[in-house]
Amino acid sequence: MRCLPILLLVFVSLARAAPLDEIDALRLAGDYAGAIERARSELATGGESGPLLNRLGELLLETGELDAAAAHFDAAIARDDGDDLLARFNRARVHAARGQLESARAHWQTIRAAYQSRPRLSARDLYAIAGATRGLGRSDPQLFQQAVRLYQQSSRQDPAFLDAGIALGELLLEKYNNHEAQQQFAEVLRIDDRQPRALLGLARSQHFDYSTDAVVTALRALEINPDLVSARVFMARLFIELEQYDDARDEARRALAVNPRSLEALAMLAVVHHLERADDEFARIEARVLAQNPRDADFYNDLAELAAQNRLYRDAADFAARAVALDAESWRGYGLLGMNQLRLGAIDAGRANLERSFAGDPYNVWIKNTLQLVDGFDQYELIRSGRFEIVLHRDEKALLGEYIETLAGEAYREFSARYRHEPESTVRIELYPDHADFSVRTVGLAGVGLLGVCFGPVVAMDSPAARPQSAFNWGSTLWHELAHVYHLSMTDNRVPRWFSEGLAVYEEHRARPGWGADVDPGFLRAFLDDKLLPVSKLNNGFVRPSYPEQVQYSYFQASLVFHFIESRWGFDRIRETLAAYRDSADPDGVLYTTLDIGADDFDRAFEQFFEARYAGALAALEGDLDSDSSGAESSEIPDKYFSQLDYGVGLYEQGNLELAELFLKRAQALFPEYAGENSSYWILAALYHQQGRLDDAERELAAMTAINAEHYAAHMRLAELRAERGDAAGAAAALEAALYIYPYDPPLHDMLAAQYASLGDWDRSARERRALLALGPVDRAEAHYQLAYAYERVGDRSSAREQILYALEIAPGFTRAQTLLLALHGFAEQP
Repeated sequence: MRCLPILLLVFVSLARAAPLDEIDALRLAGDYAGAIERARSELATGGESGPLLNRLGELLLETGELDAAAAHFDAAIARDDGDDLLARFNRARVHAARGQLESARAHWQTIRAAYQSRPRLSARDLYAIAGATRGLGRSDPQLFQQAVRLYQQSSRQDPAFLDAGIALGELLLEKYNNHEAQQQFAEVLRIDDRQPRALLGLARSQHFDYSTDAVVTALRALEINPDLVSARVFMARLFIELEQYDDARDEARRALAVNPRSLEALAMLAVVHHLERADDEFARIEARVLAQNPRDADFYNDLAELAAQNRLYRDAADFAARAVALDAESWRGYGLLGMNQLRLGAIDAGRANLERSFAGDPYNVWIKNTLQLVDGFDQYELIRSGRFEIVLHRDEKALLGEYIETLAGEAYREFSARYRHEPESTVRIELYPDHADFSVRTVGLAGVGLLGVCFGPVVAMDSPAARPQSAFNWGSTLWHELAHVYHLSMTDNRVPRWFSEGLAVYEEHRARPGWGADVDPGFLRAFLDDKLLPVSKLNNGFVRPSYPEQVQYSYFQASLVFHFIESRWGFDRIRETLAAYRDSADPDGVLYTTLDIGADDFDRAFEQFFEARYAGALAALEGDLDSDSSGAESSEIPDKYFSQLDYGVGLYEQGNLELAELFLKRAQALFPEYAGENSSYWILAALYHQQGRLDDAERELAAMTAINAEHYAAHMRLAELRAERGDAAGAAAALEAALYIYPYDPPLHDMLAAQYASLGDWDRSARERRALLALGPVDRAEAHYQLAYAYERVGDRSSAREQILYALEIAPGFTRAQTLLLALHGFAEQP
C-alpha cells in the first residue's frame, strides 16, 4: 500500500507533462496565441499547477503583457508545487524590464539562497539559480564563473533541458568568448537541430566571426519560429550594418507586432531613425522606452554600438555616456564609452572608462585586450608634425618617422586642395608593428584582416613590420586612410561604406603609379559569372560578402565607379555628393540625385563603361579556364590569356626562350592590365635578363611596377638595371617606390643614398644615411661617417661634427673620419 502515493505522484506528473509539452510545441513554432489559449484552457479545466502558471507567464512576458505575466509568476511562487524558483527568476525579469533593479536583486538573492537550503534541485531549479547568479554578477563579477558552472550542472542533470545550454552559450558570447560559445550552441543543436534560440545563438556567434553564414542560420531559426522576437531584432541589426534601413525597420516592426514592449526592437527602430536623421521619431521612441524602463542603459548601449558600426564614433560616445548616466553598473556602457573615446583620440579618458568597465566585468575579453594594448602605449613615441600627431613604436620611430611625416604632409596638401576642405582637428596616425595589436585597436580582438582603419580624426594601421615583405604597400595604405579622414570629415561620418572605400582606392590610383587595388583575372571572371554586385547593392559586398574574394573585388569595383564618375561628370560632382551626404536623410538616393540619373540607369551605364574598359581582357578570359595545353602544338593553342600564358611559361621552363617570348607577349597583349607575379611581365623580364636584353628587361619591370606597386623584388631589380646604365634618377624613383613596401632592407637605403649623392641631392642622401643608422648596421662607425659626410655636403657642419665624433668614439683610428673632422675645423681639405 505504501507504493500507492508514489504511483499517484507519477500519474499526476505525467498528466501535467502532456499539456505542458503541447504548449511548448506551440511556443517553439511561434504560435504564441495558440500556446496561451491552450494554457488558459488547461487552467480553466482545473489543471492549475506551478509549472503551468509559470509557462503561461513566460508566454505573456514574451508577448509584452508584463502585468499579466507578473500575476501568473506570483501565483506559481505561492503554490510552491514545482518551478517556483524559475517563476521567481521570471518575476525578477519583469522587475528588470521595468528598471526595478533593487526588486529584481531581492528575488535573485532569494533564489541563490535555495542552492544551500534545498536538499534536492531539479535541472530547471539549477537553471533559475544560474540566471539569478548571472544577474547578481552585475555587482559581483566573480559570480559569472559560478553561473557558468551552474548552467553546466543543469545541463548534466537533464541533457534534454536545452534552455541551460542555450543560456550558457549566450553568456559566453556576451563575454566575447566566442569559441566556447559556438561549441555550446553546436552541442545544443546536436541534440535538437530545430531549436530556434540555439540557431539564433549560433548565428550571433557566426556574426561575431564576420561569417556570411550568420544570415543563413538566422533565417533557419525564423523558418521554425517566424515570430521569434530576438531573431527579428538580430535581422534588423544586420540590415542596419548593411545600411538597408527600410529592411531594418520592417524587421523591427515585425518584432513589435509580436511584443509591442520589446525594448530591443524599439532600440533598433531608434537606431534607424537616428541614422535617417528623423529626430522627432527618434525622440518618440526614446520617450516610449524610458517610460517602460527608466533605467534601460542597454537602449543607449545598442545605439552606441550600431552608431560606431556606422562610423558615427562621436555619437556612439555620447550614447554610451547616457547609458552609464542611467545605470552606474552598465559595464558594457563604460566599455563602449572608453572604446569610442580611444577612437576619437581621447586616450586618457578612454583608458579611464575601460578600466572602470573592466573592474566591473573582468571577463570581457574585448575590454581586457584593449586595456593591455593601451598599457603598452608607453612603448610608443609621439611625433608632432603640422596637423598630425604620429604615434610610432620606439623601435620604429627613427626609421619610419621621416617617411610618414613627408607622405602625410603631401596627402594633407593634396586632399585639402582637391576637396577644398580641411579637417577641423589634428589627425592622429598610429602604426603598430604587431598585427595583433592593430587588430585589438580596431575591434578589440585579434584576427581582423584589415590593414588600416580610419575613425575620423584617428588613423590606425599595420606598420610594414607587421606583415611579410611584399604583403602590402604601407604608403598606399596610409594614403587610403588619410583620404578617409577627409571623406568622413566632409560628411560628418555619414557616407556609405562602398562610396568612401571606393573613393579612397581611387585616390590611391591617382597618388602613385601602381598604388591601390588593380584588376586581376579572378575579378574579371567574377564579372563574367555575374558575381559582381550592381552599384546600387555594392555596400553588401563590403559588409556581408557572400564569397571569400567579394570584399577585395568590391574595393576595386567601387574604385572603378569613381573613374567612371569623374570621366563623365567631373570631380566637382564627387565633392557635391560628399557635401550632400552630410545632411541627407536618404543616403541611398544622394548619388543619383547629384548626378541626375536613376539608380538602374546608373547601373547600366557603369556596366557599359566596365565592358568597354576591359573588352579585350574579358574576351581573352571568357571560356578560358586554365585548360591543360601540355603536349599541344603551338598552332593549337587557343588565343586566350591563360592558354597563351601557360604555354609560354612551359616553353620558358624548357629553355625555349625565343618561342616562349612569342606566347608570353601575346598573353600580355590580350590582358595588358594584369601585372601580378604570375603575369607575363615578371616572366618576360627574367627571360630578357637571361638573354642579356637588359633594356627590354627594364621596360617590362617598369611597366609591371606602374601597375603593381607591391612587388618589392621588381622595384629592386628595376633600380639595379637603371643604376647599371647610369640612370640615377630612375634608379632612385624605383627605390623610393620600394621604400613604401619594405623599408627594413639596409641595401635599399645604402643604394638610394648613393643614387641621391650622385644626383647632388644631399638632403635625401642624408635621410637614407639616418635610416641606415636606425636599422642598426654592423659597421656603425662607417654609417656615422657617411651621415657626417652627407651633412657636410648639405652645409650642416654642426650635425656633421656630431656624427664624426660618434664614429671616432666607436673607431678612434678611423682615418677618413679623422680627416673629415679636421676639414670641418678648417685644418685639412675636405676628403
